[in-house]
Amino acid sequence: MAVKWIGGHSSSILCLNVNTEGLVASGAERGELTLWDGGGAPAGQLQLPTADDVTSVVFSPRCPTRLYTSHGETVSLLDVRSLKEPVERFHVNEEEINCLSVNETDNFLAAADDSGAIKVMDLENKKVSRSLRHSNICSSVVFRPQRPQSLVSCGLDMQVMLWNLQKARPLWTTNLQECEMEEDGLQSAGQFFNPPLAHSLSVAACGNIFGCGAQDGKVRIFRVTGVKFERELEFQGHSLGVSQVLFMPEAYWLLTGGNDGKVLLWDVSSDVGKQQKSPAKSLQRRKAQAPASTRKDGKLNKVASNEHAGVSPKLTIEHGEKVNWISCAELKGSKRVLVADQSSSVSVYPLPEP
Repeated sequence: MAVKWIGGHSSSILCLNVNTEGLVASGAERGELTLWDGGGAPAGQLQLPTADDVTSVVFSPRCPTRLYTSHGETVSLLDVRSLKEPVERFHVNEEEINCLSVNETDNFLAAADDSGAIKVMDLENKKVSRSLRHSNICSSVVFRPQRPQSLVSCGLDMQVMLWNLQKARPLWTTNLQECEMEEDGLQSAGQFFNPPLAHSLSVAACGNIFGCGAQDGKVRIFRVTGVKFERELEFQGHSLGVSQVLFMPEAYWLLTGGNDGKVLLWDVSSDVGKQQKSPAKSLQRRKAQAPASTRKDGKLNKVASNEHAGVSPKLTIEHGEKVNWISCAELKGSKRVLVADQSSSVSVYPLPEP
């Protein structure tokens, strides 16, 4: 059963983040921002000006008292010790911001917006150092751990991109719909009705493995090798769109949240732990993800059923509401997943130990 954190908001919570000291921040519709202590009691509240929805909250990796928030087209930097007027405001995006990411050295901030733009701010010089672009709404952007100049992004153009801040063009791009068409041929007619619009990204602690959640209910795991990335694994995660993916700090445990009201925990360590050198083997393994019934080829059926029985979740949480955001925290000595949905409360569930 979930523990509910209540009393912090009056409208739907859209985003969550946790700092290194266990302080939780949540942003909601109409400019509401709340801080919570580890016991679930509101520790501070702020009404941001103009009452734009708070779409993303991110703590500085280096300084746990610094909190970056996006509301409308603005990014505000707050000091959580004194939650008053923003310490600084940046207005560099032209449309509503969907996602913020700060690199681990705390010198660059990326803000992805509805125009498809990703504005990368140099936080020392307080100016835009790069403008990167998708051709449709950019839904997620994440700096890679251990590589402060590198980031990945995805959007409703069905593109997943790898960037380096030295270059204005992506190092590598994958179109999720084209991947499906290449692999499944005519069987992908369903893709036109349920296209793989990409909603969420998360990079594992190693910096080379990242997961992507899409509208077709699938979770795709990629591996970065040098200046490109390849798909390592794909599985049907949810019956409706995957709104959130989040790698936990340890190993390769991935949390996913969906529009089907489920939160799932996956252990993909056995699938990504061994690097495949041969692209042919990699393709064969990817095809093995498809359920045996969708393959006419007996050989592939055998691969699917024997060599790869499919990825199944370690834990299924029947949350019951469409998931807006998930975050992971160590509270009172044990791991918890925090879930934000259409309601004004945060739901907290226990997680198993790795």
